[in-house]
Amino acid sequence: MFIQTEATPNPATLKFIPGRTVLDTGTMEFSNREAAARSPLAERLFSVPGVSSVFYGYDFVTVTKAEGDWQHLKPAILGAIMEHYMSGAPLLADGTAGNDEAADQEDEFFNEQDAETVATIKDLIETRVRPAVANDGGDITFRGFKDGVVYLNMKGACSGCPSSTATLQHGIQNLLRHFVPDVVEVRPM
Repeated sequence: MFIQTEATPNPATLKFIPGRTVLDTGTMEFSNREAAARSPLAERLFSVPGVSSVFYGYDFVTVTKAEGDWQHLKPAILGAIMEHYMSGAPLLADGTAGNDEAADQEDEFFNEQDAETVATIKDLIETRVRPAVANDGGDITFRGFKDGVVYLNMKGACSGCPSSTATLQHGIQNLLRHFVPDVVEVRPM
């Protein structure tokens, strides 16, 4: 098994590509060891000293470090990913293919009168923003819309990335404002 690695815009996060599907649909983020208990792979990764979060995309895993040097952490992380896939263990302990998106949608907020605007915003995020962000090892999901402000949740490599503010304000905000005149600003949630 050959696992590719890619740098992300976030220097604390590396993207690992195992050459197979990681998560069939959506994304999942584990921000601590307790959350990782539902995934044997995330548990293995959190056993590597210095790992602070794990994120699953369709065909990649991003790992964020709190401390340590990638030169020392990378071999242990590659080993943990390889061991997981060679063992045949499921991605999730309960055997589901679950993802975080259903829970995200339950927590969305916007006025019903803005439903058409929100549908356009979601479509733009889904078709133009998320694919680009996934290339960088992360994800961005819609959280809400109120008084012209779009609220987005940043995950994976995007969470805590030094360039995330620029991405939001100069990239995503400009895109949304161009296509949706009601959008005044974009903020992280």
